[in-house]
Amino acid sequence: MVLNMQLPRLFKYTAVLTYALLPFSAIAADVESSKTLRLATTTSTENSGLLQNLLPYFERKTGYTVHVIAVGTGKALRMGRDGDVDVVLVHAPAAEQKFVDEGAGVKRVKVMYNDFVIVGPAGDPASVSSSTSGIDALSKIAKSQAIFISRGDDSGTNKKELSLWKNAGIKPQGDWYREAGQGMGKVLQMSGELAAYTLTDRGTWLAYQTKSPLKITYEGDPILFNPYGIIAVNPARYPDINSAGAQALIDWITSPDGQRMIGSYTVAGSLLFTPSADTGHVAQEKAPAGAAY
Repeated sequence: MVLNMQLPRLFKYTAVLTYALLPFSAIAADVESSKTLRLATTTSTENSGLLQNLLPYFERKTGYTVHVIAVGTGKALRMGRDGDVDVVLVHAPAAEQKFVDEGAGVKRVKVMYNDFVIVGPAGDPASVSSSTSGIDALSKIAKSQAIFISRGDDSGTNKKELSLWKNAGIKPQGDWYREAGQGMGKVLQMSGELAAYTLTDRGTWLAYQTKSPLKITYEGDPILFNPYGIIAVNPARYPDINSAGAQALIDWITSPDGQRMIGSYTVAGSLLFTPSADTGHVAQEKAPAGAAY
């Protein structure tokens, strides 16, 4: 009988304790989520080692933990449109501007740039090294039907490659043109194994060149300029995203400290990216004449 009298009281206290604890757990979860930042970015920033160099400093300085999703630019922007990430760092200016114009992103902010290069087998069977322009280089590859590996993944590099073929008036097709649907590192590996040509950003190439039998066969055309921008996903469309964290990353990566770290990151003595945010003397944009940013 005593037991029956005490049970309701026990349940009552248990219920009160449970409800009292719920707000604290919810607060803890909110605090944890507010310090987690989801960044969708290109495989080039990951493959080159740049982010591994930059982000630990940002995390120590701000207390944020950055979860990096390295994919092609097209997929990174789709993730932003779907509200699956908080911020994107990509390299396809036209697609980035469309992302902002559609209301998916807040503002495109310049971060850095490098350029694209065409790499191929040391023997250069298509005589690409004698090309007078990037368009001429691709025309030589198509005419000789030398194997060309395309990323074929809607990445910024893939978008650039397709625009070059279009400018050359060529629709690449046939056994010589192969779409991999892979990231830049994997495509460089495949191209080396098949003695093929491919288009790559210079940063990833510099990080992989010692492991590849390929060589740069063409570089230097302003049309191969490769700018990167960072965009916060629009909190007006997705109120639950970490807009404060996104802005913190943007502010830091475009600050003198962030830009200085980008401008001092080298592989084998070569600078991978040139900072281009408006931070005075620390970063001065020196895009080649005629390059579009």
